[in-house]
Order: sequence, then C-alpha cells, then structure tokens
Amino acid sequence: MSEGTRVLVLNAGSSSVKYQLIDMLDGTRLASGLVERIGESGGRLVHTPRSGLKRESLQVFPGHDAALKAVAEELAADGVGLDSPELAAIGHRVVHGGKRFTVPTLITDEVLTEIRRLIPVAPLHNPANITGIEVARDLRPDLPQVAVFDTAFHASMPEYAARYAIDRAVADEHRVRRYGFHGTSHQYVSRATAALLGKDPAEVNVIVLHLGNGASASAVSGGVCVDTSMGLTPLEGLVMGTRSGDVDAGVVFHLHRVGGMSIDEIDDLLNRRSGLLGLCGDNDMREIMRRAEEGDADARLAFDTYIHRLRKYIGGYYAVLGRVDAIAFTAGVGENAAPVRAAATAGLAELGIAVDAELNSIRSGEARVISPEYARVTVAVVPTDEELEIAQQTFALVHSAV
Repeated sequence: MSEGTRVLVLNAGSSSVKYQLIDMLDGTRLASGLVERIGESGGRLVHTPRSGLKRESLQVFPGHDAALKAVAEELAADGVGLDSPELAAIGHRVVHGGKRFTVPTLITDEVLTEIRRLIPVAPLHNPANITGIEVARDLRPDLPQVAVFDTAFHASMPEYAARYAIDRAVADEHRVRRYGFHGTSHQYVSRATAALLGKDPAEVNVIVLHLGNGASASAVSGGVCVDTSMGLTPLEGLVMGTRSGDVDAGVVFHLHRVGGMSIDEIDDLLNRRSGLLGLCGDNDMREIMRRAEEGDADARLAFDTYIHRLRKYIGGYYAVLGRVDAIAFTAGVGENAAPVRAAATAGLAELGIAVDAELNSIRSGEARVISPEYARVTVAVVPTDEELEIAQQTFALVHSAV
C-alpha cells in the first residue's frame, strides 16, 4: 500500500476529462484541469497548477488515452507526475452504481464488469467512466483505483421512497427503481451545512438543492438521504437546463402514438431539448433572468416554471423530514443566482423559511447563511466540492486496511 498522501480525481465524460490532484494532508489542490472535445478536430486542454497560472493548449485528442497521457505530461511538468511516490490512488467518478455499489469500491476486473452491466441504465455516462478507468489502469496498473458512485449516497432511501408503483416482478427484472444522482455533492453539502451550523451531521435535517444545468434535490435526515428527486435516470425531478424533470409518463405514449415520434426522438426531446431550453430557447439562467427582467414573456415563463417546481420539492421534502434545520443551495445556479434563491423561498415564512435580501445579494466563494436571525430554518449557500469528496472517500478506502 502506498504511503503517499495525494489522490488524483478523474471525471471522464463522453468527450471530456476533468481532473484534480489533491494533497489529503491539508486538502491543497496541487493541480486541476479539463480536457475537452476529445475525438474532435479542435481539442483543448486547460491546466491550472498550484500557482494558479493557467496553461492552455489546442491539439487533437483522438481518444481518452491520448487525453490522459497529455494530462500526465502536464502534471509531470509541475513535478507532480503520475509516477510520483506521493500518489496514493486514483479516484474515479462513476455515475451509476445500481443496487450493488453503495460505498466507494476498489476497482477490480469483476467490479469493472459489473459497471459495464449497468450501462443500460446509464448509457450516457457509464461508458465514458469505464473508458477513464481503463486508461488510468493502463497508465498506473500498480496503483489502487477507486470508484466513487453518484448513486451511492442515495442507496439509504427507504424502499417505499425508492420504489416506483409498477409491477414488482417487471421492476426487479429490469432493475427499475429510483437511484438518484449527484450523490457526492449532496453528501458533501449536507455535511458542510451541518458544520456551518456548528452541529454534528447526525443532529441535522437538511434539504439540499443542487442547481446546475443538471439539478436535483435531496432530503437528508441526520446525515442519511431519505429521498431525492432524480430517479432511474437523471431525467426525473426538477426543471433543468435541457431536461424536462417530472413529466407524465403518458406524454411518451402520446408523442409516440399521436406525434409519430420514435423512442429515440422522445429521449432526445426530454433530455436535450426540454427544460429551460425547451421553454425559452436558453438554458443559461443568467441569460434567462436578464431576458425576464427586460419583459421577455418566454423567459419569464421558463423562470417561473423552474421556481414552481423547486418550491414544490422544498415543500414536499419539508413534509418528508417533518423538521427542517437548514436548506442549502449549491452548484452553479444555486451558488450564484440570488434571484433564484429569493424566489424559491419567498412566501414561506409560515414554514419558518426566509431570506435576508442583503445577505442573499453578497457574492462569495465561502459557505454562508443568507437567512435572518429570527428564521426558524437556516437558509445557506454552500459551495459544493465533489472532487474533494471523491478524494476523501478514495483516500479513506485505500488506507482503511490495518
């Protein structure tokens, strides 16, 4: 077992690789970066060393192997290469772990085979995650590689929250149930919110609102997830940038039978041409708020629909938890869009929920309370750090053996 203290976190997408090298002694980012447009003619690598002075290169990356080799070269140029004895492990984000993988898992051939078996329920994500794992294993076959699953934190949901009310035999045969996603973010933010309150996570009930281009909510009771908005796939739940969120399943049948659309066309519609984009032609919340402010009716409808769904989940999870100590906004929209936070919590004073306008308007990269002192429920902005969460879970696993 390596005595190193560094963990390389890899998040491999279909045409991109995000990475961070973190020293677990103090959480220092030694390097971070992004390779994008893999497999295309205009590839791009942006590398940020500890100094903060970014380096950018434009080149062709035929595949993930070329991309990760380029990452290795950038790290080596900073003196923190993949061959460093200080590197303890590589932690991989894997989107779907199914029912089997509910904790960080040391990657073996058997584990990789099982992740492949889950591709039908995560066709957009697991194949890319697998590719990243395979290339990293080729680069450092001697190093522990750990999979940290987006679905794992939500595996604690009670069966009545995870089940869909369809024929049980059919559901079990095809592994149809609610898994949830963004789990590393929800886990990190719920724990960080408890720390902000000066309490143990076991004492706190939190509604976490992860609002980015993809968006999800969770109800966390005493550090344990008891419900979350995403389901079998990341399509269910809140209105998102390009995803519809909750929709009557009958819409699919209607579009197929009456609209003449194929299943693939409907899949594309609901995942890539719906949500904010479908409502107003834009999926950037900043642009939508600007347009709405200028009187654009489509943008106003998109914003109001987004907020309406968000408020429904806040109220629903308040009922699920029974007692709410905090509501935490996180991710790109949650951390930066003050009007979204204000609108989502407006008129909820009877539930003990309020936002202080002045506190809400402050822009900061730090976790902060934005509710007035008198509010029974603390409303907070808590920046997420999924990479640090993955690194911590990876490091804990590889050093757990006595």
